[in-house]
Amino acid sequence: MPDSGVLALFIVGLLGGGHCAGMCGGIVGALSLQSPQGGAAAILVHLAYNLGRIGSYVLAGLLAGLLGQAAGNLMAVQNGLYLFASLMLIAMGLYLLGITQFLTPLERGGQALWRRIQPLTRRFLPVSGIAQALPLGLLWGWLPCGLVYSALTTALASGSAGQGALLMLAFGLGTLPNLLLAGLLLARFRRFAQARATRVVSGLLVLAYGIIGLFNYWRG
Repeated sequence: MPDSGVLALFIVGLLGGGHCAGMCGGIVGALSLQSPQGGAAAILVHLAYNLGRIGSYVLAGLLAGLLGQAAGNLMAVQNGLYLFASLMLIAMGLYLLGITQFLTPLERGGQALWRRIQPLTRRFLPVSGIAQALPLGLLWGWLPCGLVYSALTTALASGSAGQGALLMLAFGLGTLPNLLLAGLLLARFRRFAQARATRVVSGLLVLAYGIIGLFNYWRG
């Protein structure tokens, strides 16, 4: 994928905030209630959780990139992955525009893996410090999420472990403000991220990345 894919995935993570809050809001709320109250200790707990979560995204991106790299010598497969990734960028653009049904089947597909991982999260609850928050974040990074899976198709099509990890890092950093910030600042950011004009502009931008990818595919 072109380098613009990094920016596209960052935008998707940043402005797909309503979805992220819905998927991970419960655990973030639990962290707020169970972690040390206020001050640097509470901030470190939330940072550790998000570091673990984004670390899982990066690992998944690295593995997806390796898989794409293994198929790199098969031109037909590589072209197919590129086409699929472009279509998923279009789906993510439509998600930002408010058309969400394209991602639901992807989330259903990840339920089998999550049923095995979810029981492990109980070992780290309640969260009393970084020692619980970091591994909890690593586990919750595998929560079935259509946005994450869509981003992974871009990492897969990159055909590079390093590029796949970078793409998922960009996505993960985009999700960070919605799950890390608290109080008035978070409320203000959510109003901006969920504003109709913001979502339309960002959705059209990501949609354009996907369409450009399709154009390059058919031209090639």
